Amino acid sequence: MNGSMLDWPLTLDRIMVHAERWHPDQMVVGAAADGTMVRRTYAECGDRARRLSAALIARGIGRGDRVGTLGWNTVPHFEAWYAIMGIGAVCHTLNLRMNAEQLAWVARDAGDRLLLVDAALLPLAQAVQALCPTIEGIVVLGEGGTDELVEAHRPATWGGFGEDQPAGLCYTSGTTGDPKGVLYTHRSNFLHTLTIIQPDIFGLAGVDSVLPIVPMFHANAWGIAFAAPAVGAKLVMPGPRLDGASIHRLIREEGVTTSAAVPTVWQGLLDHLDRDGGDLEPLRRVVIGGAACPPSMQRRLVDQYGVEVRHAWGMTELSPLGSVSTPNAAVAGLDPEERRRVLMSQGRPPLGVDLKIVTDDPAAGPEVPGRLLARGAATVGRYFGREGPATDAEGWFETGDVAVIDRHGFLHITDRDKDVVKSGGEWISSQGLEAIAAEHPAVAHCAVIAADCDRWGERPLLVVQLRAGMDCGDAALLEPFDGAVPRWWVPDAIVRVDAMPLGPTGKIDKRALRTAYRGRLRAS
Repeated sequence: MNGSMLDWPLTLDRIMVHAERWHPDQMVVGAAADGTMVRRTYAECGDRARRLSAALIARGIGRGDRVGTLGWNTVPHFEAWYAIMGIGAVCHTLNLRMNAEQLAWVARDAGDRLLLVDAALLPLAQAVQALCPTIEGIVVLGEGGTDELVEAHRPATWGGFGEDQPAGLCYTSGTTGDPKGVLYTHRSNFLHTLTIIQPDIFGLAGVDSVLPIVPMFHANAWGIAFAAPAVGAKLVMPGPRLDGASIHRLIREEGVTTSAAVPTVWQGLLDHLDRDGGDLEPLRRVVIGGAACPPSMQRRLVDQYGVEVRHAWGMTELSPLGSVSTPNAAVAGLDPEERRRVLMSQGRPPLGVDLKIVTDDPAAGPEVPGRLLARGAATVGRYFGREGPATDAEGWFETGDVAVIDRHGFLHITDRDKDVVKSGGEWISSQGLEAIAAEHPAVAHCAVIAADCDRWGERPLLVVQLRAGMDCGDAALLEPFDGAVPRWWVPDAIVRVDAMPLGPTGKIDKRALRTAYRGRLRAS
């Protein structure tokens, strides 16, 4: 017997329609390259997006066609997302931190037909087009491109397709090989949206002003470009200026209450406040993910500025949310220091995500590190263009993380499998060592990599970028490890760099560090 409920496909155009109808006057604002602010309402954004949809249809774009976007978090980029997805085409967010050759490889693999790009990135887009025969044209986002197309077309009609229609395409950063495409459906992104607006996850509400600093090409800006209109929150797009002073100004001038970014962004903001002073009012909550949040950063945001930190973990393959560190009843009842320790973990999975730890020893007890597997309603089934499944027969996806789940049900990522230092047959957590090194007041950024060692196979090597104007000897940098970890965990050597290499999503590029310094211990 079938149910008798209305067939109402969970398609992403319905999110914008909802925002237009029930929150028509709420604002979407964004910083342009010259620092000026674009200000539109959800009603205006929805109308403009439909008109841009009509322009795409006029260029022959239809269901399933891939349209690449190469842009910062801006209002025209936001409108383009809904214009593409609303007609059943696929929005492929290209990572603007890649070079032309890397972008061309991804665009060819995706079969992109059209590129929508920020004006400042037009030379890069043209270089990509020269290397990618599938790209038929380039349109500038905003003035000189989509603005004129919007004026020249009447609104198109959205929808008319099923919820399993592909909606978005995002490629992994390729840190372990060629990038792999994850093809999101309307249903998976809609369900992910319903997940992250829950109180225990991002906790967004109509009274919020939300600043997604995390790029739109980084796993759909963690879903915030869908979640904000879903609840009718004000959406603040930061544009290309992500330095501490610019972020601080947006928080104050646009009344930002909630934001999300990787740790390097928050460190830049804290450094700005250290230099120039000020507070973070009215900011109430930040979501930090993409890399482990140093405990010292979390303490400063909470204790010094009164900002709640929600430590999150996820992956492109999970759309991306996997877990968020908010207290359950048991953790809320712990003493303050123990509660703080637990909440520095990656947290617990929301409804719609399941996790498990697999070890090589079937008899291993609880809280033993092992391989982290995930599955859920918004988890990749297979990679774009690949034949085989991305999961095992039961739907479990190998995340590549090493983790434990504690007695409270909270996830603690101890390392990426490829980042674990395997020394003399024992495992050393690079993330654990990084958390200690980051506590030193002279350290701006740090990373621990596995360096080759003739005797032990691998040993930990600490790479640090010191704060401007500060100097510190090796003994002082290694002092925090004394008593905090077993002596054989302490890094064998320290490398100082002027600037830490960053990967395409703004995280520290450990692959570049391994290439440069893996042989350092043997060389010495």
